Amino acid sequence: MQKILAITVGCLLLLSVSLTGQNKYVGVKMCAMCHRPEKIGKQFEIWQKTAHAEAYKTLTGAKAAEIAKAKGLKVAPSEAPECLECHVVKADAKLFEKSFDIKDGVQCELCHGAGSGYKSMTVMKDHAKAVAAGLTDFKDEAAIEKFCKTCHNEKSPTHKEFKFKEMWGKIKHSVPKG
Repeated sequence: MQKILAITVGCLLLLSVSLTGQNKYVGVKMCAMCHRPEKIGKQFEIWQKTAHAEAYKTLTGAKAAEIAKAKGLKVAPSEAPECLECHVVKADAKLFEKSFDIKDGVQCELCHGAGSGYKSMTVMKDHAKAVAAGLTDFKDEAAIEKFCKTCHNEKSPTHKEFKFKEMWGKIKHSVPKG
């Protein structure tokens, strides 16, 4: 009996260690602290001017309510998993740090991965370290396009032809060379 208890306790400890070892979502406000300056491309400002920054907010409007009703949803679009799937970072709430706000919509970590592991300046200054710590690294534009199409597709009730090159031109936020 003691062996079974010891094994059970050991498994629970390992499970808790693996759960706490998972990166958490820190939120766009944390990302913005370092991603505002011109010398790194004003990524935060670029994001703020996109529809991604307003993605959650669109779920609170009359048009979204009309679409939800037509789709037969029983809850408000801002609560419907079918809508939240593409309008916010979708993850277990236990993975959200206090600085994270779901109302920030499609923000940095939706594409770049939960940031707690790579948010420090020392890690971010070394791209390989940042990737090893959880930063999503898209190898090329084809990979980015494939990722974008997980939401920008016919499944969306407001879908229009997705012109990747045009849309990517509006949200691209590279670090300037030099």
